[in-house]
Amino acid sequence: MNGRNTDMGRNGGADYDDRDFGRTPDLNADAPGRRRTGRKRVCRYCADKALVIDYKDPQALKYFISERGKVVPRRISGNCARHQRKVTLSIKRARNIALLPFTVTA
Repeated sequence: MNGRNTDMGRNGGADYDDRDFGRTPDLNADAPGRRRTGRKRVCRYCADKALVIDYKDPQALKYFISERGKVVPRRISGNCARHQRKVTLSIKRARNIALLPFTVTA
């Protein structure tokens, strides 16, 4: 026809796409239909073999804890699966001997 949405579904043949009705445009999108992907983060422990994951070093482990006291996930921290397991275990051990808090009270 004329290239418009002529689906006779719920909206009775309206000329607009009802999925986009009321949405604000995404100003951060580079191109329509394309997702924005960040740079792949590299595991800091794989990159520097001299770094050791130690539960007795709370300053190094604070990087992997959010401000609410939760363990930061792999996709955000950039760790590989092997080192993320070691970091999580070290955080749990540090919490048990009171080097790190379980929760942060507001």
